[in-house]
Amino acid sequence: MKSPVPPSPPDPRGPARLDFNTPALRRRRRWRALQDRLVRGSVLAGGLAVLATITLIFFYLAYVVLPLLRGASLEAEPLPQPAWLATAGAPLLLGVDEQNRLGLHLSQGGEATFFTLADGQPVIRERLPLPPGVTISSQAQDAPRGLIALGLSDGRVLVAHKRYVSRYPQGERVITPELDFPYGREPLDLGAPRAALERVAIAGDEDLLVLAGAQGNRVTALRLGGLATPVTGDQATPVRTSITLGPLNAAVKAIHLDPRGRWLYALNGRAQADVFDLHDGSLNGHYKLLDAADNEVTASAQLLGGVSLLVGTAKGGVSQWFMVRGQDGEPVLRHIRDFQLGTAPIVQLVPEQRRKGFVALDAAGELGVFHSTAGRTLLREQLAPAAGVLALSPRADRLLLEENGRLLGFRLDNPHPEVSWSALWGKVWYENYEAPARVWQSSAATADFEPKLSLAPLTFGTLKAAFYAMLFAAPLAIAAAIYTAYFMAPRMRRTVKPVIELMEALPTVILGFFAGLFLAPFVENHLPGLFSLLLLLPLAILAAGFGWSRLPLTLRERIPEGWESLLLLPVVLLTTALALWLSPSLEGLLFAGDLRLWLSQELGIAYDQRNALIIGLAMGFAVIPNIFSIAEDAIYSVPRSLTLGSLALGATPWQTLTRVVLLTASPGIFSALMIGLGRAVGETMIVLMATGNTPIMDANLFEGMRTLAANIAVEMPESEVGGTHYRLLFLAALVLLSFTFLMNTLAELIRQRLRKNYAAL
Repeated sequence: MKSPVPPSPPDPRGPARLDFNTPALRRRRRWRALQDRLVRGSVLAGGLAVLATITLIFFYLAYVVLPLLRGASLEAEPLPQPAWLATAGAPLLLGVDEQNRLGLHLSQGGEATFFTLADGQPVIRERLPLPPGVTISSQAQDAPRGLIALGLSDGRVLVAHKRYVSRYPQGERVITPELDFPYGREPLDLGAPRAALERVAIAGDEDLLVLAGAQGNRVTALRLGGLATPVTGDQATPVRTSITLGPLNAAVKAIHLDPRGRWLYALNGRAQADVFDLHDGSLNGHYKLLDAADNEVTASAQLLGGVSLLVGTAKGGVSQWFMVRGQDGEPVLRHIRDFQLGTAPIVQLVPEQRRKGFVALDAAGELGVFHSTAGRTLLREQLAPAAGVLALSPRADRLLLEENGRLLGFRLDNPHPEVSWSALWGKVWYENYEAPARVWQSSAATADFEPKLSLAPLTFGTLKAAFYAMLFAAPLAIAAAIYTAYFMAPRMRRTVKPVIELMEALPTVILGFFAGLFLAPFVENHLPGLFSLLLLLPLAILAAGFGWSRLPLTLRERIPEGWESLLLLPVVLLTTALALWLSPSLEGLLFAGDLRLWLSQELGIAYDQRNALIIGLAMGFAVIPNIFSIAEDAIYSVPRSLTLGSLALGATPWQTLTRVVLLTASPGIFSALMIGLGRAVGETMIVLMATGNTPIMDANLFEGMRTLAANIAVEMPESEVGGTHYRLLFLAALVLLSFTFLMNTLAELIRQRLRKNYAAL
């Protein structure tokens, strides 16, 4: 047997100490410090990169949008003064071709001269076929069609047509002007007395020509219908109708015609407009244009399309009028909006040929550029010492002015006149509308279309879709997160949570396709059952819970704690099946067999198959995983010690949940809701496929909508790069980004406040 080893004597220097300053440990500490700096720098660089990217996106959107806010600009362009201008006589009208290469000078003596703007040399000089001894007494234009009506001193009207024909000899473009007479070289007889036509007007289309002339206080109109060549190829026989109106209360100062050949406006020296219905020659009404006794009408014109009447006054103002339906259903002439140029009388109004804009020239030679729909004054600038005859090119980018025998040219830059704050967000009274409205309609088939560019319906639709989606998703997601994190058994939670989070991987285009093709008609056919489900399902769950509480304790203890929710699945499924099965019976019993008709007739609620209810269900399904995952993590992360401490102090599990757990997790729950709302606001494909894409402002649950994101996706491929429509879509994107940024900023401030308030728990 070995003897025991005696213990070693204690070290007089004390117990041995570990050396933490060895070279290996120093290298490890340096390596860890380097790793910490690298990770910290990477996270910082990543965060700064995200902020820089968002900032660059914001500034790029602003860069594209800013030209919309810019007004018009005018630049003088020197023009040669050709020798023929001195002998041509006083100008009756001027014109410019679309390419800004050729000009037209029509003198009061009846000589038409086409000349090049670059050097002023005449291309064609032609005398109009005026009868012997007859002179021109008045003129009017149908500018979009290139028609010129010349009122003659014998009471007849000569109609000329100017056009510019493009040819490409040897591959180069050559523009040749032509002046023809589509209704004959012989003047048309209106049926008026053989006296000078002091005023003349022209309107119509391919199948209709309407002419009107005024002599003193009498107006004579001529309608030529059936002018289009029939399909058979036979020569069309015009239907001629002559109408004499008057005598009026005062001499006529101007007359204008509706392009559809219905309305005739006669403006007299009493600042009054007499409107006649040419279909039957009846007087629609007398309308007072000006209130001030010392004011008078000095110029007038019609906007593109002929619906709106522009009236210039002696005090430098311009007012817009058009026919609307009155309270009794009859059309009346209504004053819409006003513009102000200066204090000198307006002497000429020239409308644009492709937009609802116009230019005004006053007696002092000052020019104003305006847009009617936007209610916008884009430019005021002095052109010449005095007024002259003004012409505006078809593209509204070139001005030509003849003043005291001089020819002046100007380049006009006015690319985006349709946009203003009132046009984007306020109510605008559009032509042919009975009242001001907020409307988005960016394009149409006709050239005289009035763009309706209000972003209000799109913004409203975005908020409406997000509201109904959150109304459906938020309660379900938050309640599911509370139960999963606080009450559910851990084993069951490990299965349920990944399944719900897996829902987020579903492509939104699939959800939109499903909602549009299956869910929308299914909801329409089972609407009574779905509404009854809102009542039956809570009652069924309460009844199931009450029945479960009355079962013997020994039976209830057989179900492990946290697994009770499985017992509700059959209850939910059976109740849903029962409600859908009862749907046809409920519809026949309560709504006479047609709930949609009952809603329309009894409540005045329109029903559209693809509506906000469908969006709430489909987009809510897409938003639930986001809200559930973040909220569940926040609730589950509440320290267990807080829960146990509350229970130990005598609080019930429900009191612990509501007064401790939810308050502690409230910053995370609020973040989940804000992220879900941001997802709903920016959603594109679901609202694109599951709504009617109708940009209307209606809170009705059964009406559709159009959102900002969906509108961008639909219309961006059709927009012209750099055009007004294109930049407006970028403005919509900027509004969406700004709204999301402000919403997230506000959410972060609230979240930080909640964290500060409940950090002590």
